[in-house]
Amino acid sequence: MRFTRRKFVKLSAAASTSALISSLNSFALTNQRDFVTNTGFQLKVLATNWGFEGSMDAYCARVKEDGYDGIEIWWPTDNKAAQDEMFAALKKHQLDVGFLCGGGQSNPQEHLDYFKKMIDAAARQKIQTPLYINCHSGRDHFGFDVNKKFIEHTIGLSKETGITICHETHRSRIMFAAHVAKEYIQKYPELKLTFDVSHWCNVHESLLGDQRETVNLALERVEHIHARIGHSEGPQVNDPRAPEWDDAVKAHFAWWDKVAERKKKNGERMTVLTEFGPPTYMPTLPYTQQPLANQWEINVYMMKLLRKRYQ
Repeated sequence: MRFTRRKFVKLSAAASTSALISSLNSFALTNQRDFVTNTGFQLKVLATNWGFEGSMDAYCARVKEDGYDGIEIWWPTDNKAAQDEMFAALKKHQLDVGFLCGGGQSNPQEHLDYFKKMIDAAARQKIQTPLYINCHSGRDHFGFDVNKKFIEHTIGLSKETGITICHETHRSRIMFAAHVAKEYIQKYPELKLTFDVSHWCNVHESLLGDQRETVNLALERVEHIHARIGHSEGPQVNDPRAPEWDDAVKAHFAWWDKVAERKKKNGERMTVLTEFGPPTYMPTLPYTQQPLANQWEINVYMMKLLRKRYQ
């Protein structure tokens, strides 16, 4: 057989892929050490519609086909047709749902009023109870006395409805930085978090090795996870499968492991969203803006890795 350069490249690529899969499978199982799993533990992995181009039905069909448990989606405020379409697709494809609620207004009172209207509607509708509601709440520049109103409202709403309501550790929002979130965590014992630690890595330009105490404090309040890998210079690596991101991947899973260990020990449900985003959140090539990797493929990869590690 003639051994051409092209064949060599193909064989090398195949060998590298096989080695990578073997390594990832080994990594996925490394946390099985001392985890105690009690009755009641569930792992629910959800898909984002961020970057998906197509109808709600097409989106839900693909989510179901690829093995997700459900979707996380913005509550369609003041759009009855969109609400009907969403609930019909969820029922047709037998999917769970988590809602996103938030606002973008720069005026604090307008922002709070809009947020309350959105989250009250999402929590009180009777068609399908969400697994949780994730809040893109407040703004980083509003200040404690303004931002606390968002938290106090959701604590009351959660007690009223029984729905888990979490505030996301997200840039530009209330919990945009670890040391800022710490103040709210200490003030409000009932505060629950959506842990998107990739933002904190970006904000603090580190893998948070100098803020372990604060991160551990936050991990005790985590009810939902956004499984995206960040790094010291950005909220999303170009491809978590690439070996150069090994340290970042291991750091994120070490944080998530602590949540999984608590959830398994307590026999509770653990919800995770795979949330690698599209261009230009995903790094792109200059001029052409072509993404450096396939967003949907990466999210499915993350979903499968999470299942192997935690289910």
